[in-house]
Amino acid sequence: MQKQDRPAHKSKMRPRIRRFFMLLVVATLLYFISFIATAHFTGLQDTAEPSEVIIVLGSGLRKDGRPGPALTRRTKHAADLWQEGIAPLVLCTGGQSEYYPRTEAAACLEILLAAGLPADAILMEERSRSTEENAIFSKRMLDDRRLSRVVLVSDSYHMLRAGWLFRVQGIQSVASPVKSNRIRDPRVYPVSLVREFIAFNWQLFKEIFNIPWTHVRGI
Repeated sequence: MQKQDRPAHKSKMRPRIRRFFMLLVVATLLYFISFIATAHFTGLQDTAEPSEVIIVLGSGLRKDGRPGPALTRRTKHAADLWQEGIAPLVLCTGGQSEYYPRTEAAACLEILLAAGLPADAILMEERSRSTEENAIFSKRMLDDRRLSRVVLVSDSYHMLRAGWLFRVQGIQSVASPVKSNRIRDPRVYPVSLVREFIAFNWQLFKEIFNIPWTHVRGI
């Protein structure tokens, strides 16, 4: 009798397991869709107002050290804001990885100077290698100069996570995202939203379990 009961018990468990995994898949899909929608609509909101500093979030360079398309459009947008008188200073962020000959901030500086900004209007943060570190090191520079009113500039798909990470560091900022229609390759925006989903949840995992994982020790 025991041998007959075991298969019956297993047959009852299988539908429950299938239902559980189906519910898990549906819940994950709904969470993914809600995140993508939130990130998209957050990136549509430009709340820029007169401030003390415009912060440009770094992005990758080309192999020869030239600024990549994301960094170029972010920096040019920041230059336009400066020309409009939104803030007297621009803070370029982004360090140097082993794959590139200079820092992202240095490439940002080059674009700003070419756009007509004077050197004394530009601040440089050249240690960070992630958005989290952008926020950490920017906070130190802002505190040293007693600056608090900030306009955050990045691509629209990046603004949800960036705004969160800067708030975690105690930086209350307004946002001026680069519009998605300035991205020439139509594949970049959807792929970037998916990457943001992964990066956001990795950061959430770090926050929940208090994992201080950055590339620089002691921060």
